[in-house]
Amino acid sequence: MPAVILVIEGYFVLAGLAFIFGSVMDTLDGRYSRMSGNGTMFGAFLDSTLDRIEEGAVLTAIAFNFADRGEAVPAAACVAAVLGSLMVSYTRARAEALGVECKVGIATRPVRVVILSIGLVFGAGDLISDVDLLPAAIYTMAGLTAFTAGQRVWHVRNELKVVEAAEASEV
Repeated sequence: MPAVILVIEGYFVLAGLAFIFGSVMDTLDGRYSRMSGNGTMFGAFLDSTLDRIEEGAVLTAIAFNFADRGEAVPAAACVAAVLGSLMVSYTRARAEALGVECKVGIATRPVRVVILSIGLVFGAGDLISDVDLLPAAIYTMAGLTAFTAGQRVWHVRNELKVVEAAEASEV
C-alpha cells in the first residue's frame, strides 16, 4: 500500500495518484477475473475484504497525519469516515445475506474513492497553493457514509416489510 506510506510521509499528491492507480487496478482485476471466467467466490470475497483494508489503512494514515499536526477534529472525522465506510459495506453484506439486494445509497465505493482521491491530490496545498481539500473530503466522506448506511438500513427495512407482509398473507 504505497499510498499509506506516502500519506505518512506527507506526499499527498503522490499518495492520491497511488491511491487512484491502485483503485483502478483493483477494479480492472475483478472485471478481468469475471470476464475470463477465472473468478471464484473466494476471490470475490478476498477482493472485497482487501478493498476495506486499503480504504481503512489510507484513512488511518490520514488521521495519523492530522493528529501529528495537532488537528484533532479532522483526525476524528477520519475515524468517522472509516466507521461509515465499513457500515456501508456491512449493511450491504448483511442485507444480501438476508436475501435483499442493497446497492442503494450515495457513498458507494467508487464515490468514496473519487472523494478521497480529490482530497489527497488537492490536499496540503501541494498542487495548488493555499488549497487544501483534504479536510473537506474527509468531512464529506464521514457525512456521506453515515447517510448512506442510513439509506441502506431504511431500504432493507422497507424490503423486509414487503417480504414479511407477503409471507403473512400466504398463511
